Amino acid sequence: MELKPSPLALPFPDLPGIGGVTLRVARARYKDWDRADLTYVELAPGTAVAGVLTRSACASSEVEMGREQVRDGSARALVVNAGNSNAFTGYRGREAVEQIMAQVADHLGCARGEVFVSSTGVIGVPLPRDRAKAGIDAALTADPCDWETAAATIGTTDTFPKGAGAAAIVGETRVELAGIVKGSGMIAPDMATMLGYVFTDAAVAPAFLQQLLTDINRRTFSCITVDGDTSTSDTVLVFATGAACNPPIASFDDPGADAFAGALEDVCRRLAHLVVRDGEGASKFIEVAVTGAVSDESAHRIALSVANSPLVKTAIAGEDANWGRVVMAVGKAGEPADRDRLSIGFGGHWAAREGQPVDPLDEAPLAEHLRGQDIRIDVDLALGDGRASVWTCDLTHGYIAINGDYRS
Repeated sequence: MELKPSPLALPFPDLPGIGGVTLRVARARYKDWDRADLTYVELAPGTAVAGVLTRSACASSEVEMGREQVRDGSARALVVNAGNSNAFTGYRGREAVEQIMAQVADHLGCARGEVFVSSTGVIGVPLPRDRAKAGIDAALTADPCDWETAAATIGTTDTFPKGAGAAAIVGETRVELAGIVKGSGMIAPDMATMLGYVFTDAAVAPAFLQQLLTDINRRTFSCITVDGDTSTSDTVLVFATGAACNPPIASFDDPGADAFAGALEDVCRRLAHLVVRDGEGASKFIEVAVTGAVSDESAHRIALSVANSPLVKTAIAGEDANWGRVVMAVGKAGEPADRDRLSIGFGGHWAAREGQPVDPLDEAPLAEHLRGQDIRIDVDLALGDGRASVWTCDLTHGYIAINGDYRS
């Protein structure tokens, strides 16, 4: 089916070129569509890499191999296939990945383990090796493309290309960051989002880059959910080419480490928000902010319980300030909560305080807030100092329409 752009879509930003990064796309024709569906990124020798990948027990071969590859911390290329996830495909799926890695490694003269592969799309269909080979052949000789083209090519049910950029001063050197992401459904990552890639010309030690990404991920990609389902292919990778020739960053003691970490977190958070803004069928972007929990971890689990509730999400779609559904979601989270201390609000206006509805309640500001596109749900448990925010979207008929004929 033809997808209309999400009403929450944002324009693609003007992203800087990143030294040591060359983008190309090609048509492997993994599905019956007239569009580029293979992205090839060539990286300069010496590029460091860090990654977080899905915790799914039914992960694709790309993910299984990627988990091993990031331990070495070195990358020379990235290949992203769209339209076929190559998950649940047994030895045939692994052989397809190995073929791609070998083909690119032979071209670059690098180790096969330095070639990272991601695939996204339909589960249970082996990646066609002949189409992959032809697609790689075409990509290796294609003209370089821009970030927006690459971002559009990695998408599947995405309705708009997603990117974000930032800069930081490391020592006396300006370093650039640019990232692209795809995802709009099967989003409850438990680690990352579906497929996301951040590139920087900064020189960063692989171990420190991994430390940063692991920490930042907990506050960004692991705080989004569209439908409560975790993909078999979830992957976020960060590549640092070192082309800026800054003094290498190996710890927070090094000059500019804090600035670089802040820039990386900014990019990851904005990319994560873009995935939610393109949630399948979404018409509202929702932040669930929990305070007063016994711990940050408890607050996070409560926020996810609210964000994943179909009843809460449909109430927001219907612009109904139904705080009772939020109370339900808090109560089922399995975390400490006291009904008589609990407060619920929408857009900065309390609907219920300390276990009972506000009396008298002026519903006009609540209704006005819910008519907007950016919605905030506040939950205060009044039990401690724990806090967390999770981002999600509403649940509409569009989600069913998109997923009802996903394979066709």
